[in-house]
Amino acid sequence: MKYRKLGKTDLVLSEVGFGAWTVATDWWGHVEPEDGVKLLQRAVDLGVNVVDTADAYGDGFGEEIVAQALHTRRQQLVYATKFGYDLSVPQQPRVGHQERPQCWDAAFVRQACERSLRRLKTDYIDLYQLHNPKMDAIRSGELFQTLDDLVKEGKLRYYALALGPDIGWVEEGDAALTETGIAAMQIIYSILEQQPARHFFLLAAERGVGLLSRVPHASEVLTDKFRRAPPSFSATDHRSHRRQQWLQEAIQKVGKLAFLEEAYKHTPLSHLAIQFVLSEPVIASVFPNITSEADLEEYVGASEADALNPEHVAQLHELYDAGFGLTPAPSPAAAAG
Repeated sequence: MKYRKLGKTDLVLSEVGFGAWTVATDWWGHVEPEDGVKLLQRAVDLGVNVVDTADAYGDGFGEEIVAQALHTRRQQLVYATKFGYDLSVPQQPRVGHQERPQCWDAAFVRQACERSLRRLKTDYIDLYQLHNPKMDAIRSGELFQTLDDLVKEGKLRYYALALGPDIGWVEEGDAALTETGIAAMQIIYSILEQQPARHFFLLAAERGVGLLSRVPHASEVLTDKFRRAPPSFSATDHRSHRRQQWLQEAIQKVGKLAFLEEAYKHTPLSHLAIQFVLSEPVIASVFPNITSEADLEEYVGASEADALNPEHVAQLHELYDAGFGLTPAPSPAAAAG
């Protein structure tokens, strides 16, 4: 496993991290809790040192399972969790990307932080992320004063922002980078879904804000899974909210990557997808969606794969900008987390 420094912070992250939402919810297939614990422990054995979760994952279970699996190794790990959703509001059946109400006032944030600390069985959080904030949160002086206070009190090392839930949010990302003191920002970036991430790269680098990237495989289209069998998802799975047209076009786009696979004949497509994300220096860690030991072993191995030639990265940018030679069909990404 290789490691990278996160922006201007003193956090050094494994290039491949673990997004705990896959073992805490049924949004990407079902994982039994005992299997989720084993996956988290095995990930650390393989060199993963950053775990990304949220209080909203399983109404706190996403933090509890991290503590259950890793509390004895806490000091060697980077815990990134998220806040902002009001968990006291009963969760309705999830329809598409329908969200719970959010709250950002000082009392709520402090209470959310204390509860996350208890669930994670820790006295500090390395990276505390606003979870899918809108402009009202990003422009809230009270919110960021509260976060600054929590840093001074030693409860947080750094605070950050996770953009979502759908691909987009350019205005929010720009404002967060230029108007707040965030140390990091979590984005979506993949060969098939390059914007608005590319829009943020230069500004993030200039501001010393490190980036974290999720969904590198674009609903697993950028793996060999869909080559073996047509995709089929349960009603609770995020990918079931993709329009069938999106999936069909995504598979067509993967067909345009033959030049890449030919150039790296002995490298799996899943590794190429992660190395594409890591080709951007401002990105410190990638969170692929891991639901099995086979996924874990395969994706962690991507850190040791050969880096992509810059010419191939530029070619992939050009291919995306040209719509992969297909008639573009506007569709949001299934932005996990």
